[in-house]
Amino acid sequence: MASRLAGQVVLITGASSGIGEALAREVARRGGRVVLAARRTERLEALAGQLRASGGEAIAAACDVTRDGDVERAVAQAIEAFGRLDVAIANAGFGVMGRVEDLSLDDFRRQLETNVFGALRTVKAALPELKRARGGVALMGSASGYIAFPTMGAYTMSKFAVRALAETLRAELHADGVAVTHVAPGFVDSEIRRIDNAGKLRDGAREPVPRWLIMPTPTAARQIMDAIAARRAEAIVTGHAKLGVSLARYAPGLLNAAVARLPRKGRPAGG
Repeated sequence: MASRLAGQVVLITGASSGIGEALAREVARRGGRVVLAARRTERLEALAGQLRASGGEAIAAACDVTRDGDVERAVAQAIEAFGRLDVAIANAGFGVMGRVEDLSLDDFRRQLETNVFGALRTVKAALPELKRARGGVALMGSASGYIAFPTMGAYTMSKFAVRALAETLRAELHADGVAVTHVAPGFVDSEIRRIDNAGKLRDGAREPVPRWLIMPTPTAARQIMDAIAARRAEAIVTGHAKLGVSLARYAPGLLNAAVARLPRKGRPAGG
């Protein structure tokens, strides 16, 4: 799998931490050239420096996926630095939590603007170059894109929409030779469960998920990049995510009964 990424140029949004950072390190390990895109430029520059010091090729591109034009500028930086773009990974996202009746419409707008429109902006900005390269696009969904949990309505809506976008693109881009991979992680070690409804990291916040249930980010990144390199349609990451998705597909009544008995609080899964 590593040789399939050697020399390829990969744009990753949300690359400053968590799964995005781990994906950047994995791409560089496999010989790919990385375009790191996120809002926290100091983290991006530090990561790019580490990758270059290890013999990789990486650039940092300041990018807020909720702003029109930012992803286009990141793509332009990729072309200027490397002359092409082969893969775009729409990874940026966060989770809004709360019961539907308690959340404001602005809460829902903020959630969809990042997780859905951010992914859509990434796709539309990268697509001309991906078509030229007959490359690939990966959309970071979640196990929550298959299973609706209490108090996670806004997040779940966004991830169901990301899955729908991936399936639509797969049909539309087949003739263009562009592979579309939908990624659905369960609990992965990241900051997402410590980010509040405004998208701000809560320093010192407790990890609400038991450690034994959380997959290390390097492990998740390897599985995700294996799927992208192999141009697979889907990558469901973590054992509990695979179980949950299987129940959603083949035993929805059983799953619905179990979900209805869950506590009315929680934080998003890893993607």
